[in-house]
Amino acid sequence: MSAPPETTLPVVRASDLEEPDQEHHWLVESLLPRRGVAMIGGAPKCAKSWSGLDLSLSVASGTPCLGRFAVSEPAPTLIYLAEDPANVVKARLQGLCRHRGLDLATMPIDVITVPTLRLDLDRDRKRLSETVRTCKPRLLLLDPFVRLHRINENDAGEVSALLAYLRELEREHEIAIVLVHHARKNGTAGAQAGQGLRGSGDFYAFVDSLLYLRRVRDQLHLTVEHRAASAPPAIELALCGDDTHLEIVRAGAVPDGEPSPVVARQHNLDIRVLRVLQKAIAPVSRAAIRAALHCRNESIGEALVRLAETGQALRQGDLWARAARTPIEKNGNAARRATL
Repeated sequence: MSAPPETTLPVVRASDLEEPDQEHHWLVESLLPRRGVAMIGGAPKCAKSWSGLDLSLSVASGTPCLGRFAVSEPAPTLIYLAEDPANVVKARLQGLCRHRGLDLATMPIDVITVPTLRLDLDRDRKRLSETVRTCKPRLLLLDPFVRLHRINENDAGEVSALLAYLRELEREHEIAIVLVHHARKNGTAGAQAGQGLRGSGDFYAFVDSLLYLRRVRDQLHLTVEHRAASAPPAIELALCGDDTHLEIVRAGAVPDGEPSPVVARQHNLDIRVLRVLQKAIAPVSRAAIRAALHCRNESIGEALVRLAETGQALRQGDLWARAARTPIEKNGNAARRATL
């Protein structure tokens, strides 16, 4: 006789929940939690892949990442670089090892060598899960995300389904997953780093940690955000040496400045969207906002994400409404301050 179906969800008193383990929270101090899904984001040619390899070698060797951020203990890593041939991956790792005085042959770094990996396909999901089960890494690096699927990155439903698989993989194997992801065109100088990630706003909302690289006046800068921890100061980096590696030039080096023309256009669109929501008698759809403003669907979606993150717009299913407490000043200063 089969067991009766469960009619309630499991519940436990808050005081009886597992105690937080602050001592073992970090895999890489201040940069990467021991468990979770992190993302390295940025425009092309901003050393995203170098950063991912630096993290991977640091975890595998127990040596500080970027020469500064301590690793709790050495652990195996598993990497997949979809855009680089195997000999290039090896050459980069050998250079990083020479710089640190390490022997690559002794490093517990496994490299996935399959030509293509499609995480929107059930077959490849199962193969990756089984590979993680077999190799038992503490860190899984997937670079870049755009080569791991054929979904529409602007479709929140498709994106959330793929990200849900990665969350399941992280929780089942208790690992850290690092995704390398591109920034959208035109960059985000002067804006919050996560707003520069290409595709759906779900990427920024989903990740537990974001390491964002950008060039500011020909200098490479790294900013870090965490969902549940404080972040280190912004850092200026440089690719250095015959054995190419990243070095910290100075900390707290990202300059303040006026918003770029791109950010100014975003502010203007945010204000226009708020005005549409203000005039509407009832919540309206994204399509209705787009029809009223004659803007691209992607731009409207990005504006709504920004307004929701700052509490200026409320989502009600597939409809949107203005938060009652949000004023709209004629010169747009209120929206500008909220989004900076």
